[in-house]
Amino acid sequence: MKRKVNLLFIALMMIFVGARADEGMWLPYSLNGQNLAEMQRLGCKLTAEQIFSFNQPSLKDAIVQFGGGCTGELISAEGLLLTNHHCGLSQVQAHSSVEHDYLQEGFWARSKDQELPNEGLTVSFLNYIEDVTEAILKGVTNEMSEEERDKLIKQNVQQLVKKTKGDRDVKVEIVPFYHGNQYILFVYDVYKDVRLVACPPWGIGKFGADTDNWTWPRHKGDFCIFRVYTAPDGSPAEYSKENVPMKSKHFLPISLKGVHPGDYTMILGYPGSTDRYSTSGAVKNVIEEEGPAIVACRTTKLEQYRTHMDADPAVFIQYASKQASVSNYWKYYIGQVKQLQRNKVAEKRSEQERAFQDWVNADNKRKAEYGGVLKDAENYWNHQKNYTKALIYHREAGWRGGEAVSFASRYMRLNNTIEQKAASAENIKKYAQSMKASVEDFFKDYEKPLDRDVTIALLNLFYKDVNPSQLPPIVKKEGDKSHGDFTAFVDKAFAKSIFVDQNKLNAWLDNPKSLSKDPIYALMYNIVNSYRELGGKAAEVDNSRAERLYMKGLMEMQKDRNFYPDANFTMRLTYGSVQDCKPVNAVTYDYITTLDGVMEKYVPGNWEFDVPQDLIRLWENKDYGRYADKNGDLVVNFITTNDITGGNSGSPVIDGNGNLVGLAFDGNWEAMSGDLSFENKVQRTICMDARYLLFIIDKMANAQNLMNELKIVE
Repeated sequence: MKRKVNLLFIALMMIFVGARADEGMWLPYSLNGQNLAEMQRLGCKLTAEQIFSFNQPSLKDAIVQFGGGCTGELISAEGLLLTNHHCGLSQVQAHSSVEHDYLQEGFWARSKDQELPNEGLTVSFLNYIEDVTEAILKGVTNEMSEEERDKLIKQNVQQLVKKTKGDRDVKVEIVPFYHGNQYILFVYDVYKDVRLVACPPWGIGKFGADTDNWTWPRHKGDFCIFRVYTAPDGSPAEYSKENVPMKSKHFLPISLKGVHPGDYTMILGYPGSTDRYSTSGAVKNVIEEEGPAIVACRTTKLEQYRTHMDADPAVFIQYASKQASVSNYWKYYIGQVKQLQRNKVAEKRSEQERAFQDWVNADNKRKAEYGGVLKDAENYWNHQKNYTKALIYHREAGWRGGEAVSFASRYMRLNNTIEQKAASAENIKKYAQSMKASVEDFFKDYEKPLDRDVTIALLNLFYKDVNPSQLPPIVKKEGDKSHGDFTAFVDKAFAKSIFVDQNKLNAWLDNPKSLSKDPIYALMYNIVNSYRELGGKAAEVDNSRAERLYMKGLMEMQKDRNFYPDANFTMRLTYGSVQDCKPVNAVTYDYITTLDGVMEKYVPGNWEFDVPQDLIRLWENKDYGRYADKNGDLVVNFITTNDITGGNSGSPVIDGNGNLVGLAFDGNWEAMSGDLSFENKVQRTICMDARYLLFIIDKMANAQNLMNELKIVE
């Protein structure tokens, strides 16, 4: 295994030199050579084996995939797990009510028997990797069409996954890298009993909310604490009262030393997606089509959310997590479009493409392999711009717009089975009964008046903004009749549909029959069919071959460039340092913020900038204890030059000795183009200081049961 990992790393990294230390989401599976030397020069005191090893406990054993899109890390010998507040928000919200408002007041389990289970929440630990490119590309030839190639690769993947998994209770994934030029196999142990232990009040964990999101300076205590439980024998298991806290293979000590400019920082985590080797057409599509469409739809949705959430505390609790989810990438796309333009990313890609074409034209062999690559990419993006906006509106304002419409889509399989008589009446009824649990979950956090207003507003926007020839037939028909006002249509649909009434839906599940006449189901089905039709037209021109060959050619052309793979929700390591930032002319941002800054922003009663009275009292008395810095201030957040993206939320910020010094939670506004282009001068990772974490646990929450579990480095 060790030989395979080393060969993998050498193939990917050793032949390349010259990248800046802060750019790159590196595969941490072996750290021989240039990267480790650079890390050590910056201040890393750890060996490659201490960072990543299958032969002994290492940092990687403390890092998990948290849920469906975040990172977490173990911070105690008994499976205590740290992640971001916004990563655990949906679990906190699910346990909250007006009587027990854990969102506003926070939650602190004072003993293990008070920790709260979370159905469906999992964490995954990486336990094995292997380069399987040869096996996956077995039989693939250059003469194959892309369809033939994809079919064979899919077969090879399925066979190898089945063989690797066997009878073991593990998750096996085979993931493409470098646009399909390489394939790597990952095996994970998945733990399914993950319990909520603690979260700070809203005024700490969500301080700044939408206004501060994606910006620096920040003043947020963005953390949540869970615990991983196992069966008594230590194996992964579903929730059970007999389960026991995990015996951590490795966990991170927490440092009180604080951070200073130039300090080495390393982040291990699971970044979700980047596209830094794409062509200029991809960048232009985001700027001109994708970004504006998503922003328009989500702006409309958020306006309705805020109206209802501000009017009713119960609705605020129901929709806090939903609003945060919609808002996060609403603001992301606003910033991304702006910074892609400001940083001239499309222009830079065009320059790279000209250089690539010159390199191709200089050699007949290269011309034979790569000659048509850029033209194919251009044709693809010219084709896509005819469909991108309409497809996004179908998704954002259509079948994933209103909640009832979206919920109805879960019933397509059952309804098709009923209408096609593809199963016996007994099996259909059994299947229908199995869906009752999801009904209860949906209506627990559903507010019909809010959903009505959201659905009306989004359908109005859909009809107004999308080319009539690309509208779903039902949206066009009803919009033409009402001159673009869907109020009456939605009111009628909500009055008749089973998908806005729990009792009606449960009654239907007891006696399931065709849903074709249900107005919400019919609307959803019409939009989905239209989406599929448009998607089919968009897919008539394929870009996978051009992407793969362009990536391969770039790596041949730029042999001195350090080609880390794009993020794809596999474990990565990024290294850099604590630094201030000078994002624009005459503006310099300090590398830290303090609790004084929280109080400068404090607005009593404001949902974004209110703070708990206990925190105010501690600040007024400057009662920071051992968590104050040398100036007597309490540092809240700091920034580093590390390279992260979505999915890294909750990742540990680790010092040169392997200690936790912070918790990564965001990027800065001036570098919102980072998923497509890393901006060396201005890109920063925003982190919560570990001392603020300990201060909240110790001084504000007085959670001594948790403090006693932690290993704190003075």
